[in-house]
Amino acid sequence: MIKLSNIEKFYTNKFVKTYVLRQINFEINEGEFVSIMGPSGAGKSTLLYIMGMLDNPSNGEYYFYDEPVHKMSDRKLSELHKSHIGFVFQQYHLIDELTVYENLETPLLYQKMNSKERKAKVADVLDRFNIVGKKDLFPNQLSGGQQQLIAVARAVIAEPKLILADEPTGNLHSDQGEEIMKLLKKLNQQGTTIIQVTHSKENANYGNRIINLNDGWIEE
Repeated sequence: MIKLSNIEKFYTNKFVKTYVLRQINFEINEGEFVSIMGPSGAGKSTLLYIMGMLDNPSNGEYYFYDEPVHKMSDRKLSELHKSHIGFVFQQYHLIDELTVYENLETPLLYQKMNSKERKAKVADVLDRFNIVGKKDLFPNQLSGGQQQLIAVARAVIAEPKLILADEPTGNLHSDQGEEIMKLLKKLNQQGTTIIQVTHSKENANYGNRIINLNDGWIEE
């Protein structure tokens, strides 16, 4: 499903190169649940953003279902991202001007789903995440934990082939966090490929493989 070959990310400032990622090589098969671990500043989120087609590598090759992502136009990347990937951001990235209901509906609009289907999907997710009472609220009326819950719900609503999650339980109390991890595990068992960035060994163990990053390098 995913193949990364010699992926590097660096920033250049007055002839000085600062590396975030160095020579990243790995493959992820469809149906895996992979956890990426490492200290702060190791490059975990950058790697996730590159896999999610929200950032471009400085060097290297990225293949998604054998398609060369590194050669694609921004428009093609955007289409591929919207049709295949659900992303749970660390900072939620909910749209402030939209209600919870409208935030959840947005990925379905991208997929040009008809109104009846959209209503049914949103109702199902509101029920599954126990957030029916929050549907008419705006993000700034919610706690951090509630916004995190909505962000996860939005990532799964369109049933993407791949879910990328950046610290998916970071702002949740332990019960909610455990619920989210069980949900991700269940989605994985139903065939969704999941890649999560986490500091938590406990959360990492929900996956079937751990990739350790340190100073931009993969530690064997």
